[in-house]
Amino acid sequence: MKRVAFMFPGQGSQVVGMGKAFYDVNPEVKALFDQADEILGESLTDIMFNGPKETLTETENAQPALLLASTAVQTILKNEGINPVMAVGHSLGEYSALVSAGTFSVDEALPLVKTRGKLMEEAFPKGKGTMAAVLGMKAEEIEDHLAQLDIEEVVDIANYNCPGQVVISGSKEGVEEASKYLKENGAKRVLPLNVSGPFHSRLMKKANEAFTKELNKVDLKDAAIPVYANVSAKPVITKNEIKDLLIKQLYSPVRFESSIQNMLQEDIDAFVEVGNGKVLSGLVKKISRRTPTFAVQDPESLEAFVDWYKKEDS
Repeated sequence: MKRVAFMFPGQGSQVVGMGKAFYDVNPEVKALFDQADEILGESLTDIMFNGPKETLTETENAQPALLLASTAVQTILKNEGINPVMAVGHSLGEYSALVSAGTFSVDEALPLVKTRGKLMEEAFPKGKGTMAAVLGMKAEEIEDHLAQLDIEEVVDIANYNCPGQVVISGSKEGVEEASKYLKENGAKRVLPLNVSGPFHSRLMKKANEAFTKELNKVDLKDAAIPVYANVSAKPVITKNEIKDLLIKQLYSPVRFESSIQNMLQEDIDAFVEVGNGKVLSGLVKKISRRTPTFAVQDPESLEAFVDWYKKEDS
């Protein structure tokens, strides 16, 4: 039996039309989407399939949309007899990973991540916070430079994605000043990200109290497989530890590179990006090329992965 790890994408991977190719041909996926619309009391399906892009990109829509798209693909893979031995998600994707591990039901997770998105939007004034990707500079150097940056604005490291790609987050002025300083001190490029807030920075702490109350309403279960937590980059299974780390996740950096490095120690035959886009597959290739990666987001990519899995498994 092949040992595969599932990876679940986060915000930024959403595109209008995502999930439609499966919805059109798979009755179970259609039922899942219909169920999501009923749970949320609005047509998330319509926003996903028809946009407009600006509406889909709003955090409170993007988060449940990405979770729904990932859960649909994971459901199809499960029906093919393909189950992961471990999972990881990037930011919002951690919730998709926990659905796949049985910690939440999709019915519980959809309203929870919609509320999470709303609280994240409200935590800091719209347009006043931002994020930027720093390319071509070591994480330790970025940490040192940010420590030396003598400004009153907040700038934190939000994502440790892969070697040479780190994301910073904070107030708009802070990120602009830090970007300029990092470029002056050797960063190859600093690219502003199209996001609506300073996610995974201290500025998200305001959302925490209200989010904790929402999370406390959900009946979490222990995970059926290890899920590598964003905050610690280590495998977690117990529901209490999962809850504690999800609360910290809002304002802590996503340690994706370390998570993948730790998973590589566990004799994985393939990493499979489950849901929309190929962002995480691209990051894994920059971390290590020794393990095959797949991105399953439409019937063609599904067929290619299933063929590989079953052929290798025979």
